[in-house]
Amino acid sequence: MSKLYLVPTPIGNLEDITLRALKVLNEVNFILAEDTRKTTILLKHYNIQTRMIAFHQFNEHKSLGSIVNRLQSGEIMALVTDAGTPGISDPGFLIVRECLKHQIDVECLPGATAFVPALVNSGLPCDKFLFEGFLPVKKGRQTRLKTLSEIETSIVFYESPHRLLKTLEQFIEIFGGERLVSVSRELTKIYEENQRGTLTEVYNYFKEKVIKGEIVIIVEGKRS
Repeated sequence: MSKLYLVPTPIGNLEDITLRALKVLNEVNFILAEDTRKTTILLKHYNIQTRMIAFHQFNEHKSLGSIVNRLQSGEIMALVTDAGTPGISDPGFLIVRECLKHQIDVECLPGATAFVPALVNSGLPCDKFLFEGFLPVKKGRQTRLKTLSEIETSIVFYESPHRLLKTLEQFIEIFGGERLVSVSRELTKIYEENQRGTLTEVYNYFKEKVIKGEIVIIVEGKRS
């Protein structure tokens, strides 16, 4: 019976993968991988020899049809991204939609997602929150930030290290320098860091640092 599994992979520490995920990766016919080089590291670590097919944002539209055809023929596949849960600011949505359209069974395993530990350890309210992910790089960025400045729940952003300072500057400009923030980088790795304080304090801290690693930013919501 054809099936697509969405399999979360570690965001840093290779031990952060479930036994069930390893079982699925071992048993499927193929693994659809965002970056086969990165996934190879994980598979070798657990001695998994399942063959891979590259499936990423640059080829997903082109390869979608052939993959769905293979699934319809009875193959079972797993989709993994470079880190975390497929579909969360990563490829995944298109193939899930297409599989459901063709009545192919889709199952998402629970597992690693970068924003969850960043949010929970931020010290900011997490009973309700808005996941924003990556902001537009240019067009619509300022407009979106002005809209977000009125949100009263904690807001979750993803950011790259080379844009962190510019983003924090914009947050100070639009949200105000006294708004609380938590910036997490290198989550689950040896050099994990969680820096908390006001936007001004955290900006000044990172201004003096060499910034590396993928970043999650949690910003306090507008105070009532």
